[in-house]
Amino acid sequence: MSTTTPAAPTAAFNTARTTATAARVLRQLRHDPRTIALMLLVPCLMLVLLRYVFDASPRTFDNIGASLLGIFPLITMFLVTSIATLRERTSGTLERLLAMPLGKADLIAGYALAFGTVAAVQSALATGLAVWLLGLDVTGSPWLLLLVALLDALLGTALGLFVSAFAASEFQAVQFMPAVIFPQLLLCGLFTPRADMHPLLEAVSDVLPMSYAVDGMNEVLHHTDLTSAFLRDVVIVAGCALLVLALGAATLRRRTD
Repeated sequence: MSTTTPAAPTAAFNTARTTATAARVLRQLRHDPRTIALMLLVPCLMLVLLRYVFDASPRTFDNIGASLLGIFPLITMFLVTSIATLRERTSGTLERLLAMPLGKADLIAGYALAFGTVAAVQSALATGLAVWLLGLDVTGSPWLLLLVALLDALLGTALGLFVSAFAASEFQAVQFMPAVIFPQLLLCGLFTPRADMHPLLEAVSDVLPMSYAVDGMNEVLHHTDLTSAFLRDVVIVAGCALLVLALGAATLRRRTD
């Protein structure tokens, strides 16, 4: 009597499978010009709009432009990633992929790599536009602004991958934005210093990653040197992105019920 040899267990992480997944996602994005425009052009257009809203007071643009340089990519990547991942699941693509020798960690890392590549281009375009064309006046290095903007976009990607596991439709994915993004936007220190908030709200803001993204941008805005506070902010934002990616891999579902 012949016996069937059980399939070898899929490794938790494999570089070749991850890069293959990233290449597949990038090929799909290449054929979706509307999504590419949303990711690359919308943050730039928002910065241009903001600059000329404060045309009579350029110092106001300097004060909030750096913060929004990180917030706009985060919001955009959150929306695009959550909807794109959910579309893969509802179409049955995720179920077919996970039936192959492809682990959840490979899949999440592949998506993060693909969207992270787009996020790098997006952040470079937005930073270059803000600093060299719109006249954003920063004391520190523009390269540090680019670093924080890139980490913010990666954080948005990670959050989008994570919340997509809990949505049953694209509409529900968009509905997560008020719950996940808006509270961070209100409490990050963009509208008022966090120290001036109610103590309870200040304590909540201390555990939200967008707060440290805005703090990091403000460090570059006001300091010429690399400060310890900036390094702390960068590490926290990067750590939050990695943590959320790990949670996304743990909660990833094959399909929508």
